[in-house]
Amino acid sequence: MADIKYYDVILRPVVTEKSMGEMASKKYTFLVNPEVTKSQVKEAVEKMFEGTKVKAVNTMNADGKTKRRGLRFGKTAKTKKAIVTLTEESKDIEIFKGL
Repeated sequence: MADIKYYDVILRPVVTEKSMGEMASKKYTFLVNPEVTKSQVKEAVEKMFEGTKVKAVNTMNADGKTKRRGLRFGKTAKTKKAIVTLTEESKDIEIFKGL
């Protein structure tokens, strides 16, 4: 496995109705690199967003779906989601403020 830097861990935030509702309890959802671990996600969030302290990280793997185009079959890319729970005294993540 290649050496993954902390800025390559988080790909983008997940903006859904359910993930926005969880923000009140300081839970933020991100799409992350499928090869990273929970400790790498924790380190990346604490380095990228100053003043945040991570309490827990839960991850979910989603395999790629089989798609068909004519007679050809293929698979979409696999993804991984991480739900990051912050501590009570931690600052909020700023990118979700205006949403």
